[in-house]
Amino acid sequence: MRLYRRMAIALKQPTADELADAVEALASWQREGAPVQLHPGDLGWHWRFGADSLARALRVWSRDHKILAVGFVDLDVPAGGEGVIRMGVAPGADQDDDLARVLVDDMEDPSRGVLPAGTAIVEARFGQAFRSLLTARGWVDDKPWTPLQRNLAEPVEDGGLRVETVGPDRAEQRASVQRSAFDRSTFTVERWLTMATGVPYQQARCVLGYDSDDKPVAAATVWSAGPGRPGLLEPMGVHREHRGQGHGRGITLAAAAALREMGSSTAIVATPTSNAAAVATYLAAGFRTEGEVTDFRRPA
Repeated sequence: MRLYRRMAIALKQPTADELADAVEALASWQREGAPVQLHPGDLGWHWRFGADSLARALRVWSRDHKILAVGFVDLDVPAGGEGVIRMGVAPGADQDDDLARVLVDDMEDPSRGVLPAGTAIVEARFGQAFRSLLTARGWVDDKPWTPLQRNLAEPVEDGGLRVETVGPDRAEQRASVQRSAFDRSTFTVERWLTMATGVPYQQARCVLGYDSDDKPVAAATVWSAGPGRPGLLEPMGVHREHRGQGHGRGITLAAAAALREMGSSTAIVATPTSNAAAVATYLAAGFRTEGEVTDFRRPA
């Protein structure tokens, strides 16, 4: 990708060798009480497709070699479909008007290689200057999401499942539960192994829950951003043949406990508000929400 420089701010698509810098920046931006924005775990989950695929999906904005914003582009957009980018913005750039202008200009100009022409969606939950300029340019509210979090200062109660940490010996069961829980999932042992080699997974863990018959019934992956920072729970799923038995709550509690063991201050997750079952599961596992948020949509 061509590198653009305006107002001393450079836009770049990183190489696979530069992914660690983006992961480190995103981890450092995770702050207690701040809105749930792009997390290193989001990059880590995509790493199952390989480092090169993740590099193609990232856009990084820097000033004087300091990363100010990271965008994660949805590459699976059919011809004529909606372009989607999920953003992380450095806390120190919250009021940065120059960065805001560059970000919005890049998102509105298809030649920059950020978003295609036509309808597009930006997930921007942090960065006041950036968010305000999107609104001023005519971007409107998209569908609502519900961010949830659970404080991890106190021990997490047992969820009733026998829980094991996934290694290569349990990767087939982990992948099988994922494919059963999500109809369009293509998760495999090979993709788990690829994900496990990624930089973000060095501070991550997959947990697998077994019922009283010793069957794997639920799974989750958790991603730390470092001690004292919010950790992400993404994804969580229950095998379709074992739903309705409280296993979603059980594996969510196990995931929160795993994050606490890794030093995370809180467990965070965001789910479409329309997914009422998921919201209810997280609430039942002691998560709390302060209301809905919406992405920004650019009308065609």
